Amino acid sequence: MDRKLIEGKSGIYGQVRRLRARTPDESSEPSFEELRRRFDTSATASGEIASNPATHGSITRQIVSGKLFKKCKSATFQIDGATYTIVASPPGGAPREEFPRPPPPPAARNGSPKQGGLTIVRRSSSRSKRESSPPTDEQLDQLDLDTEHLPAVDTPDACDKAALRLRYLLRQLNRGEIPAETLQKNLQYAAKVLEAVYIDETKDRRDAERPRVQPALHMRRLRIPCWARCSVEKTNEAKRLADEDDELSEVQPDAVPPEVREWLASTFTRQLATAKRKSDEKPKFRSVAHAIRAGIFVDRIYRRVTSTALMQFPQDVVRVLKTLDEWSFDVFALHEASTGAPVKYLGYELLNRYGMIHKFKVPSTILENFLSRIEEGYCRFHNPYHNNLHAADVAQTVHYMLCQTGLMNWLSDLEIFATLVAAIIHDFEHTGTTNNFHVMSGTDTALLYNDRAVLENHHISAAFRLMRDEDSNILQNLSRDEYREFRTLVIDMVLATDMSFHFQQLKNMRSLLSLAEPAVDKSKAVSLVLHCCDISHPAKRWDLHHRWTMSLLDEFFLQGDKEREMGLPFSPLCDRNNTLVAESQIGFIDFIVEPSMGVCADMLECILGPLHTSTKNSTSTTSQEPISEENTASETSSKFKIKKPWITCLTDNKKIWKEQAAKDAEARAKQEEEENATPAPEE
Repeated sequence: MDRKLIEGKSGIYGQVRRLRARTPDESSEPSFEELRRRFDTSATASGEIASNPATHGSITRQIVSGKLFKKCKSATFQIDGATYTIVASPPGGAPREEFPRPPPPPAARNGSPKQGGLTIVRRSSSRSKRESSPPTDEQLDQLDLDTEHLPAVDTPDACDKAALRLRYLLRQLNRGEIPAETLQKNLQYAAKVLEAVYIDETKDRRDAERPRVQPALHMRRLRIPCWARCSVEKTNEAKRLADEDDELSEVQPDAVPPEVREWLASTFTRQLATAKRKSDEKPKFRSVAHAIRAGIFVDRIYRRVTSTALMQFPQDVVRVLKTLDEWSFDVFALHEASTGAPVKYLGYELLNRYGMIHKFKVPSTILENFLSRIEEGYCRFHNPYHNNLHAADVAQTVHYMLCQTGLMNWLSDLEIFATLVAAIIHDFEHTGTTNNFHVMSGTDTALLYNDRAVLENHHISAAFRLMRDEDSNILQNLSRDEYREFRTLVIDMVLATDMSFHFQQLKNMRSLLSLAEPAVDKSKAVSLVLHCCDISHPAKRWDLHHRWTMSLLDEFFLQGDKEREMGLPFSPLCDRNNTLVAESQIGFIDFIVEPSMGVCADMLECILGPLHTSTKNSTSTTSQEPISEENTASETSSKFKIKKPWITCLTDNKKIWKEQAAKDAEARAKQEEEENATPAPEE
């Protein structure tokens, strides 16, 4: 019987050869009537194929088995939405084609006479053109969201189903008419479809041919504040939904959930279908633009669901948080505006702005409960200094270091998450007394932690025990490895806030930075940053610093009162009758704060300098600008610098304290003169 053989090149066009296997009894040519019957059959075939693609297999076999293609020169049909044309050529000739054709197959070895050939040309995909436009409302109204009878996720039809369902879900979300369970099932199906997609392997070949460029610094962009996004969404809802392309500017690779960020690397378009696909072959897609559009659909739905559950911010809090990026942020104003809950609002805002809520799937209610309970722990002992105000201040200062210096571009998502949480919990349940007091008085906490970093160990342990509660577990969606890394980072950072490690910490970092090619460990880097932020109030604006100083001295004096009652020696600065406030602050600035901030700045410039240089080189390479020797010399001589607003504050504050110290010295001298001038009472 007659058979056909299709040999394709890259799935674009192929050549069909007619191989005629002769049976022993088939020695003569068919009669004229037989030839005419075959021609009539083939002439009818093209119309039947175009009208009913399901019959293309048998009819094509009839066409291939026929011998009268010199009369029926072409036949057009569709398979899965793609248009194909079979062009016949007589023996020794070639049909006129609009597209190039592969070289003809080798002649048969049996010496049979030359026969005509068939060429199949895939001209276009009418299906992709037809479906590239958004579905109509009527089509969406007829959509069934049942997920039990959907096609396999690695089939071409699954992509169409997923895209249609995403559009339908978006419309229903706008109307508020979709059950949560249905939304979850359909988003899970869309996620599986996107995960099954991969980029055409030709991309790898193109990447291999491109010249290798030194990796540039990935510049993060913070998310829009949740309080600002709510107002923007209410104002621009109609416009944002009407124009999908504007969403491209909103979708940030680091600001969407991890799944969406991974999907953006894939592609999500209609496929040029083929008549038959191997079972293990995944669909290939054409453009990254469609991938971004798919990511936008999923991200928009995800943000729509989560934004409705975001914590609401009072207007007074919003007003204060507008200055969150400033070095001398007024946390006292935030405390007043938030009615005593600065950690709750500032912690929520930071974790949202860095995208941690979305990246690590932290439920909004769980985060709110966690921050509220952390705030309660800070207020447990009613400390004048080590309270929720101090926690919020340190967290905001860490935010400045991450954002304004560019440190966040050097850290991973998990490292930023750990850094922010460590700043929030670093003094959790502080007793208002020092480690030395716990050791000397023999408290249960000192016995538990064997007199080593007593308070710091308690802060960490209590915070992680809190996160074991189901209603406060912000780490519930971290993997096992992510949890271990997160916990290790937080432990290292909080333990580094123990002042007994201060000088050794600075010494180690100075030694490391003195090397020719220093390699700074990320854990040590963020630990030093948190430690410097913990003692940074003398480097803030004078009015803030003075208020912090008075609060800290009040706490020290309260400890001194306890030490007097217990018969213990006074700890430094804890005797309210013999403490020189101005002199103590000058010494604290000169010997503790100023050197710490200097080493921290040197470390940040060492870390970020090479990355900043590679980014500039990458940009100049892309723009293909000529590099002169003068430009190279100037770039080499100009070292990367970060902004250091604390230098001015330290100088100003120290000057004020020196003036105050001079006044205090005069007052003490005058008092001594008066005491000496007073005659002793007669006996």
